[in-house]
Amino acid sequence: MNDVVIIGGGHNGLIAACYLAKAGKKVTILEAQDQLGGATVSQQLFPDFDAKLSRYSYLVSLLPDQIRHDLGLTFTTLGREVASFTPVQREGENLGLLITSDLGAQTEEDFRAITGSDAELEAWKSFYRDVQIIADVMAPTLLKPLPTRSELRAKIGDRIWNEIVERPLGEVLEARFSNDVIKGIVLTDGLIGTFADAHSLQSNICFLYHLIGNGSGEWKVPQGGMGGLVRELTQLAHSLGVTMECSRKVVALEVTDKGYQAICADTSRFEATYILANCAPHVLAEITGSTPPDSLDGSQMKINMLLKKLPRLKSGVDPRLAFAGTFHFDESYSQFEIAYRQAAAGEIPEIIPAEMYCHTLTDTSILSPELVKQGYQTLTLFALHTPAALFDNEPEAVKAKIVRRLLTQLNTYLEDPIEECLALAADGSPCIEAKSPLDLETDISLPRGNIFHKDLSMPFREDGTPESWGVETSFPNIFICGAGAIRGGGVSGIPGHNAAQAILSHSSSGTFL
Repeated sequence: MNDVVIIGGGHNGLIAACYLAKAGKKVTILEAQDQLGGATVSQQLFPDFDAKLSRYSYLVSLLPDQIRHDLGLTFTTLGREVASFTPVQREGENLGLLITSDLGAQTEEDFRAITGSDAELEAWKSFYRDVQIIADVMAPTLLKPLPTRSELRAKIGDRIWNEIVERPLGEVLEARFSNDVIKGIVLTDGLIGTFADAHSLQSNICFLYHLIGNGSGEWKVPQGGMGGLVRELTQLAHSLGVTMECSRKVVALEVTDKGYQAICADTSRFEATYILANCAPHVLAEITGSTPPDSLDGSQMKINMLLKKLPRLKSGVDPRLAFAGTFHFDESYSQFEIAYRQAAAGEIPEIIPAEMYCHTLTDTSILSPELVKQGYQTLTLFALHTPAALFDNEPEAVKAKIVRRLLTQLNTYLEDPIEECLALAADGSPCIEAKSPLDLETDISLPRGNIFHKDLSMPFREDGTPESWGVETSFPNIFICGAGAIRGGGVSGIPGHNAAQAILSHSSSGTFL
């Protein structure tokens, strides 16, 4: 008899298991795939090359330092001096906006060249000072029971709260910025993982989650790839006595006099007092025979590439700078809005907004020494506004069309066509892999490819509602511990921590709730 059975062995499930096992609970993880990790895995995608890419999730922002400290994790994330680069073509001239973490002299010069004055950079600084106030207040609450709306509002202040939490993000950007490119760069943090336009509050929520991690919102590169985090968590869980069973797909739950029995597809059964669902709420609904929550389609396509060299840019900017942070292309505010309308109408956007980064410019450890010596690099591309519905009828044909369109768009900014930079396998095929939202559903059970498992929720509870960790379900003693929890989404460990704390709080009463 287990104290806790965890459905799903992603990083949140592993973190929950470690907290519970440290508290003396008997824990079993049941993972449907043949390996642990879920979306946080590193894999050798191209057999001819010793390169382990973060196949699905790829950057880290929200993983709190407290979780590292509590569990004694040595997993390291690496900062990036370059926040982003955006190539801009104007009147036949190739320009670029390099935004460094310190907003130094090059950033000032580029802002002036792109926008024609210093006003937009000052607006940028003012806006992100307000965002920092929100982060300073919200970040310390993420590993505690949910604060109320009024508690957060009182600490943040009415002006900033109304402007960035209550009003649609698009209204704020239109009021505070003038330049189409600058508005688009800010907006992208409200759209990664969310199929919405700038005037949907889903964009606000997504924006907040991207900007409050550890109080800084800095997106960092996982040293050794995402698989490094999973390996360390797996080793820790094993040392704490956690049982981990792969190829155990849970298909049903039965209520017993002591709690629940998890029934697997292979007919094996595991009994426990508590169930943690480290799976999407839609998957839990299938297991329990309940109604799944309404949720938007996933809308991002992920493309992984191995390059034999970095391409040069038409702007002349050093590619080791341009690709070191987030490389935005075709992500102006107006391009986002047009692409959303076209995708919502069932059409592949004529211009698909996208962004990329090069892991190996910050961390070469995912490549063999020989590949590093030869100058190989990885490149990750994340396409926005490519919702699952576009792929329903002809998934492979649509995927191929979108890949071609994206590479063609990218090439307009490159001196060296990206196809000439791709590494070639022994059979001559290029080292490129594309994952559509439907692939994400098939591979790692993300409903309709939604990387947040469902629509995001604001990181607070309404006034007058019961105290909550944001992980509770309508079923007694069943908690969400994955991205579908309130304050889930991203590689954070936050819902894993919070679900473990919810169980420890409840179990201390000694009753089955």
